[in-house]
Amino acid sequence: MKGLRMLILSGLLLVYLIGCSPPFPVRGTLKTIAQFPSIYVESRRVDVWLPEGYSNKNTYAVVYMHDGQNLFDPAFGFGGQIWAVDEALQVLINKKQVKPAIIVGIWSSSKRIQEYLPVPAFELLSSDRRTLLRSERIDHPISDNYLRFIVEELKPFIDRNFATASERTGTFIMGSDMGGLVSLYALAEYPAVFGGAASMSTHWPLSLEQNDPGYSIPYIQWLRRHLPPPLVHRIYFDFGTETLDARYAMHQQLMDDAMKSAGYELGTLWTSKKFQGDGHNEASWRKRVQIPLEFLLKE
Repeated sequence: MKGLRMLILSGLLLVYLIGCSPPFPVRGTLKTIAQFPSIYVESRRVDVWLPEGYSNKNTYAVVYMHDGQNLFDPAFGFGGQIWAVDEALQVLINKKQVKPAIIVGIWSSSKRIQEYLPVPAFELLSSDRRTLLRSERIDHPISDNYLRFIVEELKPFIDRNFATASERTGTFIMGSDMGGLVSLYALAEYPAVFGGAASMSTHWPLSLEQNDPGYSIPYIQWLRRHLPPPLVHRIYFDFGTETLDARYAMHQQLMDDAMKSAGYELGTLWTSKKFQGDGHNEASWRKRVQIPLEFLLKE
């Protein structure tokens, strides 16, 4: 078929769209894998964004981003809103504020909460708190499988088919809300794979009904013990002050204290920011997405 190339991954057939212009404005080039198969999680769409001037003669850092449906196309973005990450990163590249990079947008599945909920964040809770979360349909995390999908299936495919800087120093992971939680989990579980993580509007409370630090402290304590030492990895946090983000200040302060006790100092390898007036939505994340991108990708 014209415009299509057939690729084999783990014995399964992928339709890999190439040379097709998306029906919406985009900086650079966007390629789509309509159904990326996995033995660990549900198959899903994956978008691969290449910067302007992309060439196989060069190598590019890669940022793996959760909730990929919210990154590029308003037709799929939550509430019709997107992060417009292509525009943000291309501007940074053109200004030479970061090295050229590829974005891999991993669409969420019907099991988004289970995939993004870190195993220790749930299993270290008291039984009463786990019961309350189950009443909100937050249960049985499968984030270990989700991360195996990224590390063992998706990343090798991306490295084989694109000109990537595949080592840790060229590989990053990033998300918002519970995507922030699982990004930190990825860094803690796979420090040899990921060189940094960005967590925007991290949903520390887990619950949508409770705003109790008892829900966040067990995972924060786990992260303090399991995040890599403050030597080379980059870790970014932020939150706003409106809507759901208004709940996050006390939890983020606990995490910041944990980072300090683990030996991190605010600056090159760790930053934590508060954005007055920003809410828990794509519009707010679009407004500031260039900040974590620059933090992760700066030379």
